[in-house]
Amino acid sequence: MFLDLPTPGTYVVAVSGGVDSLVLLDLLNNLGKDSKNYKFIVAHLDHGIRDDSNLDKVLVESYAKKYNLPFVYHRAYLGNDTSENKARNARYDFLNKVKDATSAHAIITAHHEDDLIETALINIARGTGRKGLSSIVSNELILRPLIAHSKNDLIKYAKDNQIIWREDSTNQDSKYLRNHIRHSVLNKLNSSARTQLVTLLNKQAEINKELDNLIDQSLKNQKPKNSLNRFWFSHLPHLVAKEIMASWLRANNIRNFDSNSLERLVIAGKVGSSQQKFPVTGDKYLNIHKDHLALEALER
Repeated sequence: MFLDLPTPGTYVVAVSGGVDSLVLLDLLNNLGKDSKNYKFIVAHLDHGIRDDSNLDKVLVESYAKKYNLPFVYHRAYLGNDTSENKARNARYDFLNKVKDATSAHAIITAHHEDDLIETALINIARGTGRKGLSSIVSNELILRPLIAHSKNDLIKYAKDNQIIWREDSTNQDSKYLRNHIRHSVLNKLNSSARTQLVTLLNKQAEINKELDNLIDQSLKNQKPKNSLNRFWFSHLPHLVAKEIMASWLRANNIRNFDSNSLERLVIAGKVGSSQQKFPVTGDKYLNIHKDHLALEALER
């Protein structure tokens, strides 16, 4: 199975105990044996959602010992009513802490082609816009070397190489949107439809990358970083202005906004009266000036 990785270095590998991550770990271990310039750190988070989740930890740790790789573990106590989003945030918070503590180059996850499709369909349902169609792609901080391989490819590899894995019982719980899409939508796609969908998603990822580069360049021309030229912004087409506003917020470390709040801020930026203030987050607001928009901290 082909595994594309960047330059040698130290990497944190997210391993849950499922077939995806254990196949990834086996492939990386083989790579590490071929090149001593790679160092992999096995990171496992027990979300504290299932009663039997400690068995996942035991399995992952046994593979880390088998491959003679460092093992880092943490247990969170999220509870069985935890949302997918909260669990994901806890997982990446843990992985980033391990990355920082070990001075690793990046985090490696076992996301694969099925995850790519499922996440795109979920984001379409949630109305997250163009970026939701390519949210699972590799970047300089998170590598996803299995993204071109299907779940069936990984299961076949695991069986061919006698890899034992654990099935997460929550993967059958229909209360999670991802599971509904996996079992009721993705499993019903024939090979041709699946190929067409993956091709479209890959093409959208390329388009998004080019658009993001153009937007980033436009924002670099805005001085200072927390300011936008209001004349320029107010003359942008509405949909373009929403893209600019979203990227500007992210560039200023503001990410917890939705489509409705984005719409509100764009309209405020275009037609709001000078000196009006609009809340953005708990500690930031958008201040409307005659010639520019500014993100400013709330006064305590």
